[in-house]
Amino acid sequence: MRRPRTARSLLGGACVLAALLTAALPAPAGATAPAAPPGSAHPRVGVAQGVLRGQEHDGAEEFLGVPYAAPPVGDARLRPPQAPRRWTGVREADRQSPACLQFSPFGLSDPTAVSEDCLYLDVYRPRTARAGARLPVIVWLHGGAYSQGTGTQFGGRTMAGLTGSVVISINYRLGQLGYLGLPEIAGQNQEHSGSFGLMDQMAALRWTRENIAAFGGDPGNVTVSGQSAGGASVCALLAAPSAAGLFHRAVLQSGPCTLIGTPDGARAEAQARAFAERAGCTDPAARAGCLRAAPGAALVEAARTVPTPGPASGDGLLPVDPERAIAGGNWNKVPVLIGSTRSESRFFVALSQPYLTQEQYTTQVLADYGAAGPEVLARYPVSAYGSPYLALSALMTDATFACQTQWTAQLFAGQVPTFVYEFDDPDSPTLAGAQVPGLDESNGHSAELAYLHDFGLTARPLTAGQIAFAARMKRYWGAFARYGAPVVPGQPVWPASRSGAAAPVITLNPAVIRAGTSFAADHQCAFWRTLPPRPPL
Repeated sequence: MRRPRTARSLLGGACVLAALLTAALPAPAGATAPAAPPGSAHPRVGVAQGVLRGQEHDGAEEFLGVPYAAPPVGDARLRPPQAPRRWTGVREADRQSPACLQFSPFGLSDPTAVSEDCLYLDVYRPRTARAGARLPVIVWLHGGAYSQGTGTQFGGRTMAGLTGSVVISINYRLGQLGYLGLPEIAGQNQEHSGSFGLMDQMAALRWTRENIAAFGGDPGNVTVSGQSAGGASVCALLAAPSAAGLFHRAVLQSGPCTLIGTPDGARAEAQARAFAERAGCTDPAARAGCLRAAPGAALVEAARTVPTPGPASGDGLLPVDPERAIAGGNWNKVPVLIGSTRSESRFFVALSQPYLTQEQYTTQVLADYGAAGPEVLARYPVSAYGSPYLALSALMTDATFACQTQWTAQLFAGQVPTFVYEFDDPDSPTLAGAQVPGLDESNGHSAELAYLHDFGLTARPLTAGQIAFAARMKRYWGAFARYGAPVVPGQPVWPASRSGAAAPVITLNPAVIRAGTSFAADHQCAFWRTLPPRPPL
């Protein structure tokens, strides 16, 4: 897949900055929960480890802070996740767990409670759900450049109640605790991999397969869904042989597999060694023990100048980069729903170059694109957008997320049912604390999150009209999870995509939801294909 050069120079650092925000099975033996009446304020569910007591909240039932793996602390740091411990009696599941250690706290709405003991998930289900109901299951992977964020910020009560689904949101290890390609560490596990965050995600999916029937979910109908780095994690799961059979549909939001690549072993090792040096672990013979014993704060400090590249490819866990695996047809083939927001890069540019001048814009584009610079400027003149900020935002959106989503969708469409969207609410709220005075940041990266989750990190609540629009979006996502196609009676038809530039894309707009074939032309994707390829982010 050809990638425009500017995606690395313009978006590489901005992506890091932005991502810093941003057949049913029987109930497990030995964990039988006393029956609770439908709609009980304190529902009980038995899982493999014991009995959970949840709570009713806003018309749904939730079970919070459920361990899906043992705490990865002490000597278990930088090792594959292990099975969660059993407990006796009833475990209260009415409080969320801490977030995993944050390697790049952004300062907007960072989690206040963090811990390395963080491998927990939250389960949401309709009030009427009971064991054996075989409801579709949606497992959510949050974004954050593999270094920041938490599943606890994404509630699933409304989605569960509205769509009759069981929704799960998970934590997974971040930063170099989640992704560290050191041979001294990776060589200690059978996969020879340091991608512990990816292993965590698989562990959560295995826990789901083993336990979700007790909540009323169908372990044979699991959708894995993610946004940004969470979407890229879905790409990795699609390409990972050991993830086969753990899920049956996939949703990728603003995380196209052709854009957010995986480092190979050599690159991952070089970055891991640089990180270890920064952390003071310089002796190769003692490096693994040193990193396991180092204070968490010291690891976070070391990562400030050596951010994690995320999961690496070329090992036993992820033998081939996801883009190559998908293009070659060697992947876990499931129906796919994929899309992006209309103006992804407004978010990045607002946080990195909000008051760019026209002269700076011209100089930057010419420097980044060389001989192609004049044509890029002709296609994205400031006069056509009203300001250098909006021109650069459009350029970066098209060169990266928009066209890469189109190209990733085409890889999928020739092999599995594929459904493509563009989110377009020109009045969408920004993330809390991210609004730059005087700038239009609508439809930026992460704009759709508040419409799909119980998500309290926006600068303002959704309006009544936006709440109604959000319900339509949730119904599409819920139908895709249930049927493998977003078919919703009474809502506009969402056609499947196909190979070719004129593939249909549905525009999700509060005023009108419509399918069209102009997406590639609107974002000038034919032009961006002509530029030389670049290494993946």
